[in-house]
Amino acid sequence: MTTTTRPPLSRPRDVLVGGVCAGVARHLGWRLDRTRLLTVVLALCGGAGILLYLWLWALVPLDAPADDEEPVVRRRVPVAILALVAAGLSAVAALAVAGSSDPSLTVALLGVTVATGIAVAWSLAFDRRDPFRDRPYMLWTRGFAIGLLVVAGTIALLSRPTAINAVIGVGMVVLAVIVIAAPRVVALYADLQSAQTARVREEQRAEIAAHLHDSVLQTLALIQNRAGASTEVARIARAQERELRDWLFAGDEPTQADLGSELRQVAAAIELDYPVRIEVVAAGESVDRSSAVLVAAAREAMLNAARHAGGEVSVYLETSRTTIDVFIRDRGPGVDLDALPDDRLGIRESIIGRMLRAGGTATVRPGAGGGTEVHLHLEENS
Repeated sequence: MTTTTRPPLSRPRDVLVGGVCAGVARHLGWRLDRTRLLTVVLALCGGAGILLYLWLWALVPLDAPADDEEPVVRRRVPVAILALVAAGLSAVAALAVAGSSDPSLTVALLGVTVATGIAVAWSLAFDRRDPFRDRPYMLWTRGFAIGLLVVAGTIALLSRPTAINAVIGVGMVVLAVIVIAAPRVVALYADLQSAQTARVREEQRAEIAAHLHDSVLQTLALIQNRAGASTEVARIARAQERELRDWLFAGDEPTQADLGSELRQVAAAIELDYPVRIEVVAAGESVDRSSAVLVAAAREAMLNAARHAGGEVSVYLETSRTTIDVFIRDRGPGVDLDALPDDRLGIRESIIGRMLRAGGTATVRPGAGGGTEVHLHLEENS
């Protein structure tokens, strides 16, 4: 005995109106045209088909979007336009019987009201998220709806006065005002919901950050202190701490990085490859524009310190309106430029020569407490 596995009941994203018939036909293995015919027949049976369609529309989920597909629903039938056409026909009928006491005038006016209400509600609820409906389409839809309401309201108020026609006329004027203001109200509501969601997420992130700061980040800092700056354990702990801080405080950094931020990024990249801890301290005025030559020379100095000294490396950035100074200090055995072979061009060309070609200076000398200190100096007009 062969068992046929049916696909799950879901609605496609490329539909005529709601995709209910297409989803049911696919799930049951029926022909799509017969499924739609059955829905129409049930709709004529006291409206049972309409209720069933709306119930399935509300409960049956949509298909999951493909990897390269936007999560939107594309509707090929312009429901808002069809509703406006119905409203226009009702307005013509109301104009034909205007001035008479025929109850058909009231029916026609109610038809205009209901049809324009459906058109505007559909436009705001579905068409504004449909890629097939652009902004001009939305504006023309609301414009025609307002025009029909004004025409029908005028007919209701100028025709033979009856209480029901007066109420309908005033209601149409109010509905026209609502149509004008509805898009702005919907936009404000969406902005309010987005702001509330963002605030809740920010509060949750703050709570998570506080908890992690009191536990995980302190543990990572303790591991670094106990393990020593030159060990592999400390290097991994520093990398994990940096990644965690970047995740916790994503979006808090300035969109345009300054010179201090670039030096910190260079130091972070070097720490991933070498067992070294590089502390970058910036003082003075913020330098929004960064010098590629200065950053490259500082990177070469930090690399040399990481390769040959390790341990703790200090980078001190001091800026003013006219000058930029960068000091890179390590605690290694030190370096003697005169004793270096001629083919060792890392310091001579990558640091000193590079700064001289840019109009600055680079000095390599023994540090005050041992090790090596590299001083990079650049004038602002260089």
